[in-house]
Amino acid sequence: MAQSAAKFVRLLPATELPRYTHIPGRGTPHPYRDPRGHSYNRKPPQPRPLHEERWAENRSYLLALDYFNLGFYWEAHDEWDRLWRASGPDTTVGRFLKGLVKLAAAGIKVREESIHGVRRHAASAGEVFADVAAESDQDRFCGLEFTTLQFAADRAAQLVYPAELEVGRPLRVFPFLLLPEPIPLS
Repeated sequence: MAQSAAKFVRLLPATELPRYTHIPGRGTPHPYRDPRGHSYNRKPPQPRPLHEERWAENRSYLLALDYFNLGFYWEAHDEWDRLWRASGPDTTVGRFLKGLVKLAAAGIKVREESIHGVRRHAASAGEVFADVAAESDQDRFCGLEFTTLQFAADRAAQLVYPAELEVGRPLRVFPFLLLPEPIPLS
């Protein structure tokens, strides 16, 4: 569920977080390609495909939710993008993940100070969530409610964001969290 007053709970608390969040074009080293990158010489593991009925068992999905909720938008985008490819882009799960990839991209665009990019990606995420909700004929998918995802995407497109944010410092820029229900046991 996307909530603004919810208490944040890390889904994978034992997982080490990157030492910075990558912001393309803002002076942070590329995580994989730059020798100074937080994941240089560490190839990310191939994720297991996400299955709707077993979402709480998928480490990549849960890690990306943690990254997103902590303001590591590039890292959430990267994790969800790899999971999207592994799950099949043309599946219902794949389309759902595409919406999350676009929502994370909106967060990246906030950090890049591209309001046009924020609005474009957030609006696209909302459209994807609406399509998947109609296709699946469900209120909730992989632990998240479609109405709150659509609200979150709509809200992200309408906000005014601060400029001159500290480069590389993870920072939640959206007034909501993506909290799946039920919270999986970690």
